[in-house]
Amino acid sequence: MSDNSQIRFGAATGVGSLPGQDAREAVKTVTGTFENFPFLPELPARGPGADMIGRTAGMLVELYARVEPSGWRLGDRPGRDTKRARSWLREDLDALEEFTQGYEGPLKVQVVGPWTLAAALELRGGEAVLSDAGACRDLAASLAEGLREHLAEVARRVPGATLVLQLDEPSLTAVLRGQVRTASGYRTHRAPDRQVVEAALRDVAGVHGDGPVVVHSCAPDVPFALLRRAGVAGVSFDFSLLTERDDEVIGEAVEGGTRLFAGVVPSAGGPLSDPAGSVSGVRTLWRRLGLRPGLLTDAVTVTPACGLAGASPEYARRALAHCVRAARSLADNPE
Repeated sequence: MSDNSQIRFGAATGVGSLPGQDAREAVKTVTGTFENFPFLPELPARGPGADMIGRTAGMLVELYARVEPSGWRLGDRPGRDTKRARSWLREDLDALEEFTQGYEGPLKVQVVGPWTLAAALELRGGEAVLSDAGACRDLAASLAEGLREHLAEVARRVPGATLVLQLDEPSLTAVLRGQVRTASGYRTHRAPDRQVVEAALRDVAGVHGDGPVVVHSCAPDVPFALLRRAGVAGVSFDFSLLTERDDEVIGEAVEGGTRLFAGVVPSAGGPLSDPAGSVSGVRTLWRRLGLRPGLLTDAVTVTPACGLAGASPEYARRALAHCVRAARSLADNPE
């Protein structure tokens, strides 16, 4: 993982998921909106295998998953669900390659991180992978190998891009707190040791070599300090969930060179404020922390609060465009 000071991030980008089922239309929207920091969209409305868990499960090496009534479960061999997930991903990559001809700059791709995957995937007996420390290690190793292949494929298709890897970890806080429920629902899984959690994140992120890695979570209480120790270049989060008790860890992250992917644009439908209003909280935080206003554009990328799969197509397009306008407002008027 690289020195964050040498990374050129864009001022605005999306989180990952979008509504709809047309890969070409989604990529066309993303590349047209974020000319300096596009991302590979995810379209879960297409069905199993296009959802975030199934999409990442399809990347695993020597581990295979199928859909059960309770969710995604590991099996012995690749079945139709694995094949469908891989087919959706190829379709998405074809569209990305088509609309990024000649592109040079940062390009973000998203996969589910090892701990949210361990909390969501089931072992053959129906319990979460999280219940078995050895299975967690195997899953992280399989994910790392599959991710290495995926990044190589994207790099081949868009050779001028600097790939930014986003690990989606919405369940990370619940894992760390021992709040992930067992299959029965009556108990919770024991929290793994924080050093084990950190090491797995570092190992999976490490497959990107010197490339930048961002961890995304739209859950409350994102563990900024742990993620920084794991070596990530940026943290993506729902800005509305921050409280003043987060000030110290946010200040340390910024001063340590960690990029903040500030989710300030609502991910659900609703009225969008003026662009300046969307980033007013970021300016307030900066003043409260006593940070230089000029540092804002070097430290913040504006995003929606979370994925936009649940929004209408019209709202999703407006929200993405609003991110660009809000980032421009932040750059033009940092104070």
